[in-house]
Amino acid sequence: MPGTSDSVKVAVRVRPFNQREKNAGSKCILSMKDKSTTIKNPDTGETKTFAYDHSYWSHDGYTETPSGVYEQESPSSQYTDQKCLFQDLGQGVLDNAWQGYNAALFAYGQTGSGKSYSMIGYGPNKGIVPITCEELFKVIGTNEDGKKQLRVFFSMLEIYNEQVRDLLLKGKPPHGGLKIRQNPKQGFYVEGLKQVPVRSYSEIEKLMESGTFNRTTASTNMNATSSRSHMVITIRFEQVIQGDSGQSNTRSSDINLVDLAGSERADSTGATGDRLKEGSAINQSLSTLGNVISALADIAMGKKKVLVPYRDSVLTKLLQSALGGNSRTIMIAALSPADINYDETLSTMRYADRAKKIQNKAVVNESPTDRLIRELKEENARLMAMLKKQGTGDTTDIQSMLADNQRKMVDMQMSWQQRLEQARQEWEKSHHIDGSVIDKEWMKHPYITNVNEDPQLSGVIKHCFSKKCTFVGRSGSEDAIQLRGLGIEPEHIEVNVDGDKTFIKPCKATAAVFVNGIKVHEQTQLKHQDRLKLGSASLFLYIGYPEERGNDGTTDTYDYNYFMLELAEHAGVSVDIATPRDTHHTDDLSHRVLFQDFVDLLPKLAEANAISEELKRYTKFEAVVRSEASHDPKGTAAGKEVIIKVTNNQTKKVWIWSMNKFYNRKDLMDELYLKWLDGYNVVTTRDNDPFWDPVEDIFLGSCHIMLQSIGYCAEVDEHFTLHNYHGKEEAVIHVQLLPCDEKGHALEDDIVMEPKDLLNKTLNFTCVISQCMSVRWISEDHLRGVECRFTLPFQKPTKTKTVWHKGYVEFDFRQIYKYKPVTQKLLDYLHNNSLVLELWGKQVSEDEQLHSDGMPHADIETGNTDILTQLKSREDEAEMLREECEQIRKENFKLKQTVMVTEEKLRLLEMRGGLKRVGNKDRNMGASKTASSQTGLDVDFAKALRDFFQEMKDIQNGFKEMREFVTSTKDKIGANGIRQSFENHEHAINAIDDKMTDCLASLKKSAATALRKSRSGPDK
Repeated sequence: MPGTSDSVKVAVRVRPFNQREKNAGSKCILSMKDKSTTIKNPDTGETKTFAYDHSYWSHDGYTETPSGVYEQESPSSQYTDQKCLFQDLGQGVLDNAWQGYNAALFAYGQTGSGKSYSMIGYGPNKGIVPITCEELFKVIGTNEDGKKQLRVFFSMLEIYNEQVRDLLLKGKPPHGGLKIRQNPKQGFYVEGLKQVPVRSYSEIEKLMESGTFNRTTASTNMNATSSRSHMVITIRFEQVIQGDSGQSNTRSSDINLVDLAGSERADSTGATGDRLKEGSAINQSLSTLGNVISALADIAMGKKKVLVPYRDSVLTKLLQSALGGNSRTIMIAALSPADINYDETLSTMRYADRAKKIQNKAVVNESPTDRLIRELKEENARLMAMLKKQGTGDTTDIQSMLADNQRKMVDMQMSWQQRLEQARQEWEKSHHIDGSVIDKEWMKHPYITNVNEDPQLSGVIKHCFSKKCTFVGRSGSEDAIQLRGLGIEPEHIEVNVDGDKTFIKPCKATAAVFVNGIKVHEQTQLKHQDRLKLGSASLFLYIGYPEERGNDGTTDTYDYNYFMLELAEHAGVSVDIATPRDTHHTDDLSHRVLFQDFVDLLPKLAEANAISEELKRYTKFEAVVRSEASHDPKGTAAGKEVIIKVTNNQTKKVWIWSMNKFYNRKDLMDELYLKWLDGYNVVTTRDNDPFWDPVEDIFLGSCHIMLQSIGYCAEVDEHFTLHNYHGKEEAVIHVQLLPCDEKGHALEDDIVMEPKDLLNKTLNFTCVISQCMSVRWISEDHLRGVECRFTLPFQKPTKTKTVWHKGYVEFDFRQIYKYKPVTQKLLDYLHNNSLVLELWGKQVSEDEQLHSDGMPHADIETGNTDILTQLKSREDEAEMLREECEQIRKENFKLKQTVMVTEEKLRLLEMRGGLKRVGNKDRNMGASKTASSQTGLDVDFAKALRDFFQEMKDIQNGFKEMREFVTSTKDKIGANGIRQSFENHEHAINAIDDKMTDCLASLKKSAATALRKSRSGPDK
């Protein structure tokens, strides 16, 4: 039957704000009108509009019924509920299935954008998948045609790390997952995938619950979050029609319902700037899907010779018919309305815009049943011939394909009733425990239930505490609760039930146990709805006894986002980033984005640290907030970003990674960890090791030295503290900025009272960086080094020499900087900015270290170890002496300051006593000479002050005369009298102004003369 060409139908749907976005005070950046959706850039206000087949507004305008269903709050509301979504999209899928066309419906969007809600639904708000199944069986129930038999098969699989897992099978999947095969007529299919015949919607519900449970358990064991995996539900609908001649005809339709992984990693096959750019298999399917859609869109636009990379990933192989093939396809793009997700939302909208250009050619799948069996037999004969031709070679693949074909033939020859009965027996065998017994347990006793990033997987697993003492851990007795996952100890926690109280206690000091975001080290009582985190990623909500639960048994408040926010707050995120709360909203968009990045990063860091520990990689990951203010000459830059500090605790090497680089490496770590779980001997070289990088320079800290003094030709000579991004002290550095002439000689009499006096003149000064003390970077590892970097205004960047192995660093840096002529721009810069002096850490590569792991002989290694021990001992002693010396220097500096203050006080006392004791005859000759010079200076300065105050007294008398003059004019009422009065007043004011100007000029001249004398010294 010829195919009909039609494009992929695309719908977009915007959800309400989630709790985290509400706490952050997010603003809505989306609007919809008819089929168009508009997004607004929160920074620039620029808008972009896209047209789709459907635009669904589900952000607001809804109300909740007593049964928990969301619906329009009024007839004029724009809100789109789940029922409307099914009528527009799901009903079309059903109609296509009845006609014999393949149909596909897949949801795309970033994690948490509402994909699963649209596909599966939540609680009473059922999504497209359950409604479609329910409606399908409703129609099947009305079939009264005795010659038409309607059959439904259900399968459920998950793709993670390019491996296919059958979610309807319990137990560990085979190594490498299920195989993907290709049939010349059917296309790609999953070999051995369980297709369960079902007779009612209730059976599908049970299968979906079982598949969800298996998916949740697997994600915990493998550290595979659902946001990184794809779930595909396939409903195979067959209509077997008996003809008058006795032959049967089968019309079949495969309905593929796909819930894709979060799109936030769709464009990243590797991080920018990362040497490991190939990315991981975990992200391969989603990135390949984007490439397939782009290629198909190019073909639709008329491009020639475009290769569609279906074969590059497992997902695109299975979706080949849905994208550009034999299927009628619908795509739902789920959108976040929050301004903090602008970039991801815009990326999703562009993705959907490309997808709507794809053209499919759907055909009715109808063929005689006998022909299908005959084709299978022919395929088997062909495989048998290949098997004989293969001889003694590897025939595993051929034999498995033969077995799969044989199973299909047996299934096709069985009656529908026999297949239903066989499926029922298999279900009862694999689910022999009565669910009602389990329900009764947790209805009477306290229990913990899992919390997952995907709401569909939350509350799936329940562990009941029905005994007085229960152990929870990776291994243990049959009575213990077995919990697998990163960071879980063999015996992790002990739970004790005493009457109506429940207590939890870590079994080991190394067992990570958090209650309500706080790490606990001793026995702690649990209260109803307490939040637990065990290990690095296992989250649970504690539910108390029935009497504690009250009437409100809801747990929706304590979702994954709540857990992450609580853990982030107690981890000290608010120290670097003010935590948005309900009562404190910030209007700074970049600040809110930064907070969300930090919160999203914390669980990934915990997982990376746990993987490092289990694989014995000795690497620690921690988040740091990088502040632009540490590098800004004004010190006011508001820019911040989250970076990751990576430390190898064995080699003491440190790296700084961007978030993108960390996420890329985290994918590679997950892939490595999965291989390790599967029993493979994980061996990496430096070329493919996600935990290693070549050594790099590390920013340690900075200080800001104000440059205003340079504008007055005044020297700067101080010790400055260098602080890191956290505000902690990294070192103390001695810096001098000394005005000088062109040859570097100190100035003697070039006094500048105002910076503007330097305009169009020459300004020279020497920058001296002599020493750096108490360098924490080197005290942590004596093989490290440091250097200083800075940039003076309108000069090239400068750095000092690198000094190695010393905690007391002597840079001995001296350089002259010349500005000729001095411009107003330079003066403005000196007035408003500071010199940012940065301290950078240097590292040697592992190959250059004496204690390298690659020593060829044990005796040589032992000898070097002894030498290193002695060297380290000597370095420790030297470091101790340096610290003592530095302490003495500081005390000496304080004493000098005290002496100077005392001398200044004595000098003032001598001036007040008429300067009579300046030339005391009891002083020695050298002191007498110095004192004489000082006396002359003090006398000159005292005279200048005397003249200044005398002139100020004259000015005061002038103001007194003005007041008397004003009083005398009050009796003069006539116009001429008033005019004369104001003229006299003006002359008096001018006279006073001239007097004050002369007074200040005289004082300035006297002060300059005094300062020149002080600089000339006693010997000049």
